[in-house]
Amino acid sequence: MSLIKSISGIRGTIGGKPGENLSPLDVVKFSAAFGTVILKNAKTCKIVIGRDARPSGGWVSQLISVTLQNLGLNVIDLGLSTTPTVQMAVINEGADGGIIITASHNPAQWNALKLLNHQGEFISAADGEVVLELADNEDFIFVENKKLGSYTEDNNQIQKHIEAILQIPLVDVAAIKAKNFRVAIDAVNSTGGIAVPMLLEALGVGKNNITKYFCEPNGQFPHNPEPIPENLTFISSELKNGKFDLGIVVDPDVDRLALICEDGSMFGEEYTLVAVSDYVLKTRVGNTVSNLSSTRALRDVTLKAGGQYFASAVGEVNVVELMKEKNAVIGGEGNGGIIFPELHYGRDALVGIALFLSHLARFGGTVSRLRAQYPNYFMSKNKIELTKDINVGKILDDIQEKYKKEPINNIDGVKIDFEDQWVHLRRSNTEPIIRIYAEADSETKVESLTKKIIRDIKEIINP
Repeated sequence: MSLIKSISGIRGTIGGKPGENLSPLDVVKFSAAFGTVILKNAKTCKIVIGRDARPSGGWVSQLISVTLQNLGLNVIDLGLSTTPTVQMAVINEGADGGIIITASHNPAQWNALKLLNHQGEFISAADGEVVLELADNEDFIFVENKKLGSYTEDNNQIQKHIEAILQIPLVDVAAIKAKNFRVAIDAVNSTGGIAVPMLLEALGVGKNNITKYFCEPNGQFPHNPEPIPENLTFISSELKNGKFDLGIVVDPDVDRLALICEDGSMFGEEYTLVAVSDYVLKTRVGNTVSNLSSTRALRDVTLKAGGQYFASAVGEVNVVELMKEKNAVIGGEGNGGIIFPELHYGRDALVGIALFLSHLARFGGTVSRLRAQYPNYFMSKNKIELTKDINVGKILDDIQEKYKKEPINNIDGVKIDFEDQWVHLRRSNTEPIIRIYAEADSETKVESLTKKIIRDIKEIINP
């Protein structure tokens, strides 16, 4: 059981002791602290909330609503929704902030509160530190009865989100409709089961051409909800039967997008951003941004199109900050997160689907043929579970010293850039683990590099 407090929110397993797990008391304290920060610069005193389909989401949402109302804030509750929909609703409603109740790719026993500012973007590190301090000190004041905030339900924001996507000039509904795509969906029994079919029909994919797997938003995840290859064996096997042109997989809060080729092979979550960026860059010269743990293929595609590529620290807030600084036309993270600023600054699987289908329709070939157009890198994603006696700082310092002759970036953990491969080590913000990402131009090279780094770490932990 675990509770992780960070500048981006609070995340933990349900049940157990307050302060050690995500208990009702922790939800109230953290909501009150965030609401207090919002009130300091409030213009409308509105705050938007929404949740994924986890069984714990209902009571967490109720506690948050009551807490915020008792601070004098007016709550707009989207109910079952998606992370990018809540982000857009903050803007649409002119709200002062938002809370998304989701633990994203974590298993069902986890839940979390993700915090948004008035721009529908994740709050800054500075604001996050203030929230943590207020929560720890219980430094908040509730209003008297006659000043309680209001509560309103709004079930139309997913539709508004989709309508905004349809207005994007690069979304080619006519081309998508003409292709008569047959699409399979795995929404891991969360809110993607509501939003993705709605989007596909709006894009011109026939209702009879959409096959839904695990699209009942009951929060009963049929497999590990992180959309990575080892968790997508069922939908992959269905596509191998040759009945579909494309498989679409989203995580529980619909900010990550994974694609399956018509033959059941993985398009690769790293290449979701690469393909969509390629489509965008065909119409305009511009810069792109991804994080340090993302594939070099985005850099290659960007340079070929005449733009510049930049890498940020891991985390959506860091990617967004660098995108704004470099005026990027598209960006995101290699976990299947697409950020298209023409719509909003947030990872959004729905706009990713619309842009990818437009790209595929204009390309005219199969999904596997489209994937073959891009540089073929091989990535390894591993992790080491942390215990209390593991000194993460020492591990990173010792690794940096060992490879000091190589180019090193330490803005977020340690990334070592070799000539034809790289490795990135960092402590996770969402789980008690060290993440180890590596990439090379062959599977043998990346496996060898990963094994070598893991051996190095084990020698540091157990000399």
